[in-house]
Amino acid sequence: MSRRPQLRDRLAEVFTWRTDRGSVAYNADITGWLRDPVLLQEIGPALGTLYDERPTVVAGPASRGAMLGALTAAALGVGFVEIRKHVGPAHDSDRWVRRKTGPDYRDRQLVFGFRRSLIQAGDRVLLVDDWADTGATIRTARALIEDCGAGWIGAVVMVDGLTDPRLRHDLPLRALLDVRRL
Repeated sequence: MSRRPQLRDRLAEVFTWRTDRGSVAYNADITGWLRDPVLLQEIGPALGTLYDERPTVVAGPASRGAMLGALTAAALGVGFVEIRKHVGPAHDSDRWVRRKTGPDYRDRQLVFGFRRSLIQAGDRVLLVDDWADTGATIRTARALIEDCGAGWIGAVVMVDGLTDPRLRHDLPLRALLDVRRL
């Protein structure tokens, strides 16, 4: 019997929506997933099996994508590249690739990037993040990876909350949970 349905049930059970007193806005709280040692051990391997194609490297945006991406890379036995936010001029002589996102779930535009030497032409890259909402981060990460001449496998996330369903195919994107389950 597959452990993935049990994992999904446990993730939904531990997940919490949080709000401040007097506020109508709710925010996703995934900290329970990271606090539970059993879930923490299972997240990386579960995300790593959502695509059949094996990557040569896993990438993830700071901060939660970097944490989940590192877990996934370790489970797959490949390296990891953090895609940093708000990347300014390089602090050293290394060449950087950078791109600005489209509007994200907070209507912000961010600059993402990494040292060019970390992803090589011929690499096959899997992106990992915690949540997909507008797809802006994933589209930007894909463009950065393709700027390096690397191949794009797709994106895996903990929660699919995409507002445009066409993006699931276009990105492509796979998830452990759909936001409606939470």
